[in-house]
Amino acid sequence: MNNKEFIAELADRMGYPAKETQRLVNEIVNAMGDAFQEDNAVLVPNFGTFEAKKKMERIIVNPATQQRMLVPPKLVLNFKPNQTWKDRLKGGSK
Repeated sequence: MNNKEFIAELADRMGYPAKETQRLVNEIVNAMGDAFQEDNAVLVPNFGTFEAKKKMERIIVNPATQQRMLVPPKLVLNFKPNQTWKDRLKGGSK
């Protein structure tokens, strides 16, 4: 499902125009981004938790040249679904 299809489906379910729905989705994403930059997790009820986690610096080895390189620390986005969604996906039910 691409962005246009997602917005159309969401607008249909909520009864809002597609343009307004797109604006609301953009505001939600912006608010989540602000929370991640402030090192806060975002809990979406009945769905899961999004959080930015710090990966520590590490040394990797290029298998072709055997050259060792230092990978700097970075933030990565992590999602942990709630147990209901885990069970639904594991069971294959919709």
